[in-house]
Parts: sequence; C-alpha cells; structure tokens
Amino acid sequence: MIEKSKLYEVLDTMRLSNGAYLASPSKHYSYVWIRDVCYTALPYLYRNDGLYEDAYYALLDLFKTYEWKIDIHRFKRPVYRYEYIHARYSTDLKELPVEWGHAQHDAIGSFLWGIGAGLSRGKRMIRDEKDREILQKLVDYLECVQYWSDEDNGMWEEYQELHASSVGACVAGLKEVRMLVDVPDDLIKKGEETLRFLLPRESNTKDTDLALLSLIYPYQIVSRKTALMILDRVTSQLERTYGCIRYVGDQYFNEGSEAEWCFGFPWLGLCYGQLGNLDKMEDYLEKTKRIIPENGEVPELYVGGKDIPNENTPLAWAVSMCILLFENAESLKMVNLDGEGKETSQG
Repeated sequence: MIEKSKLYEVLDTMRLSNGAYLASPSKHYSYVWIRDVCYTALPYLYRNDGLYEDAYYALLDLFKTYEWKIDIHRFKRPVYRYEYIHARYSTDLKELPVEWGHAQHDAIGSFLWGIGAGLSRGKRMIRDEKDREILQKLVDYLECVQYWSDEDNGMWEEYQELHASSVGACVAGLKEVRMLVDVPDDLIKKGEETLRFLLPRESNTKDTDLALLSLIYPYQIVSRKTALMILDRVTSQLERTYGCIRYVGDQYFNEGSEAEWCFGFPWLGLCYGQLGNLDKMEDYLEKTKRIIPENGEVPELYVGGKDIPNENTPLAWAVSMCILLFENAESLKMVNLDGEGKETSQG
C-alpha cells in the first residue's frame, strides 16, 4: 500500500512559488485553475503548515490583479465569456489570451467556501481589510451575474446551461462568508430555490453528473435523502473500472466509451463517509488503493475504452482526493496509512 507521505510529495512537486498549484505538470495542464487550487489545497485544511493559507493568499492576490474587471461586473452582467472572472491562468497568475469557457461560477463559490472553511478552523485567511474587500466584491459579482439562473460552463468547462453543481457551490460559499462580509439573505435563498427545482439532476441535459458529488463533499448542502439519490445515480450510471465517467455521453478522451476519471472513487468514498456509511466508504477506499500507482502519481483519467491513463498525470486534484479519503479513513480507524494495513473493520 502506498504511503500517505508519497502522495504529499507528489503535491509538493506541483506547488508553485506563489503558493498556488499546477493542475498537472503535463504540457496541456501546466496552468493554474481556481477550482483545482481549491480542491488541491483541501488536505492542508487539516494541517498547521501554512500551505492552505498560502494557496488562498495566491488566489486573493490574483483577484486583486483583476479587481478592475470584478468592479465592472459587480454592476454590469458579463455578455461574452472573456468578461467573466477567468477560470484558468498562467503560472504567474495572469490571464491567458485564448478563447475558453470562463463562465464557471462554481470556482468562485469554491473559493469563498474555502476561505470560510479555513477561518472556522482557526486559520488566518484574511490578511488585511483589502482581502475582505475582495471577498465582498466577489459576492457582489455573483449577485450581478445572477448565479442562480445564469447558464455557465460548469465544473467541466463545457456547454453553457444551468448547473446544480455550480449553483450549489455558490450557495455553500455565500453561507461560509456571510459573517465576514455582507451577504443578503435573498442571495442565498435564490440559489436554494434553484436547487430545489433542479436536484437531483445536474442540468436539463444531464440526469446525473460526477460534479454533483461536490454538494455532499465538501459542501454538505443537500439533505441526506437528496445525497442518497445523487449517490445512487452516480454509482449506478457513472461508475466504471478505473473510476467514474463524468456523465453519460462525455466525449473527452472518448475512444469508444467515456473516459474514467480516477478521482471518482475517492470522491465517492468521501461522500459515503460524510453520510456515516462506513461499509461503502471502505469499499471505495479499497477501489482507490487499486488505482493509485506506486509512485503516487494519480492520473486524471483512463482513456475511454482503454486501460491506459492520459498524459495529464499526475493530476493534483486527483492526488488530493486520494489523500483526503485516506485521512478520513484513518481518523475513523479503518486503516493505518503508513503501511501497516487495516486496524479495525468498520461496518
């Protein structure tokens, strides 16, 4: 069994000097995505080494660089995708002059949630009043774009439609920062109303989607009943040999069938752990261990119809999710992560 320290070593190789993370060292992914940084930093939420805060300071500084854009779109809704807060940046945290699906409200929601989560664990997430001002402007931005009804590109950066996972991330983020900045109650309620309408579907075109797992872990904003419906749909429709497909009909790295994303297994394990179903959590822990290479470099996915990973290896987000499942299992005494194997069987 791979040692937890090996996975952390892999993440260390993708940490930039500014505190943010590469999505992957591959030539196609050697960029910084807001969302990927938030998910990659999650294991450090439970440590006291300052790396969690550093990741968020980098993103705060990024938002300060483009504060002029945020200021415009606190009052004027974006029309073109380049007008939205960009989702992807160069390693020095600058916008890239290429067409991209930048309308990704879940990335902003994830950032706000991560700030609040850090504060609730005693971390110094806000350095000064300017940081707080940036948070307020991001809240204003979500209100201006009308996140609860705006068709965005979603977690997978594809077709613009109303995504439950994007709306849910914004609801979770707004709830987390409402003690820090002014968040009108109505701003959260509008998102909650949209979720009641959409869930357990992801969108008008997708009955289910791997992105919906975010509403269970880490955001915890759906009821147990809805969480179980989401999990039932994901496991019955999307689970495969090396992980999960993102949604039925996904064309990304599809060579006869949909690509199988490796972080699907640990994500499912984390969701079941959140619901207290340790039997299922242990099942996905075992599935996760089987797909982690000895060097800890967890791939983004296995190409559809083949047993080979794609070039986006390692994927920081996938490595992070494996660490999180291992550490959650360790805290429940299901497994000792430094090579001694299972201590006790739960469930």
